[in-house]
Amino acid sequence: MLDFESIIQIPTPLLELRDKKWVDLGLRVLVKRDDLTHPMLSGNKYRKLRYNLNYANEHGFNKLLTFGGAYSNHLYAFAFACKYFGFEGTAIIRGEELKANSSPTLAYAFEQGVDLRFVNRTAYREKEQFYEDDFYIIPEGGSNALALDGVEEIWSEIPGKVDYILTACGTGGTLAGLLKGAPSDIEVIGVPVLKGGEFIREEVGKWLQKPFTLLTQYHFGGYARHTPELLHFIQDFQTKYSIPLEQVYTGKMFFAFNDLAEKGYFKRGSTVVLLHTGGLQGRIPILAS
Repeated sequence: MLDFESIIQIPTPLLELRDKKWVDLGLRVLVKRDDLTHPMLSGNKYRKLRYNLNYANEHGFNKLLTFGGAYSNHLYAFAFACKYFGFEGTAIIRGEELKANSSPTLAYAFEQGVDLRFVNRTAYREKEQFYEDDFYIIPEGGSNALALDGVEEIWSEIPGKVDYILTACGTGGTLAGLLKGAPSDIEVIGVPVLKGGEFIREEVGKWLQKPFTLLTQYHFGGYARHTPELLHFIQDFQTKYSIPLEQVYTGKMFFAFNDLAEKGYFKRGSTVVLLHTGGLQGRIPILAS
């Protein structure tokens, strides 16, 4: 077994947002601070990679192959894990026009020794062409059955009655993991961060058949895109609650929660958990200052 315990903070804090606004709405609001697992191997990415890396190690794989875009939180965590645990990492990157310095994420992965292979979007969709027998394959976003097992463990760290839990969605793996372990009386809500996020419903359906809510209207223009409204919300939220957010994933989910709460979506007397999935290395400078 790989030694995650010496570097990972688990369980992560479950903090209550104490604010008159939520009291007036009759809500108890909790933030699951999975961004605090580790600076590089943070949030849902640790939970999704843990069992995959242990499986690869136990079955004698030294080479790992994964997939992602220029701002992939999964790629960032994958790069750290490969370097730290001694795996040879290769990543197929969507966008043949990209270079190793096209984003801080790609630059970091390159610095950690990951072999970055840039391909056009058509080739990227045919991922099987890149498979080789001596590679252990970790899907885009780290999302597979082993990842679901890791994410499901979050429930052992959330005591008491919960009525809703929200997460940002990229590939649907974190949403599916939450759904797998969720009691039937909890509404699990996914907030896709890219346009056309309805596909996540099909992705989750490949793993399990349970009802959930998918809110596709909070993408703010698409993956890794943002608007002044979103940035203003994030800045205000950080100032008020001293919890850092970023504009690609977590900021969109927290915005969605705030918007839904103000519109009366959540029943009075409810407890809502917001899963902070990390990815803070992707913050633009204006949010990190």
